[in-house]
Amino acid sequence: MTPETVVTIGRQALELTLIVSAPLLLVALLVGLVVSFFQAITQLNEQTLSFLPKLVAVAATLVVVGPWMITTLVDYLQRTLIGIPQMVSGG
Repeated sequence: MTPETVVTIGRQALELTLIVSAPLLLVALLVGLVVSFFQAITQLNEQTLSFLPKLVAVAATLVVVGPWMITTLVDYLQRTLIGIPQMVSGG
């Protein structure tokens, strides 16, 4: 196994992590911005107010996007495990 192969596998894993986590992070960011905007308008500065909407939004997003996330991760794992003999033999 060459260093280039290891770097490629690591790069693919990082890219996959970013792609899979992006929907959840973006939803949390957007909900946080909306709640912050609401708090600024109403001058209601309660710290716990932003937690529950983010939690509900991320949970709902996970229900919607979860099957895609699992499928993507399983496909990557299968490709990686099937490719191990070729990587080790150098072929």
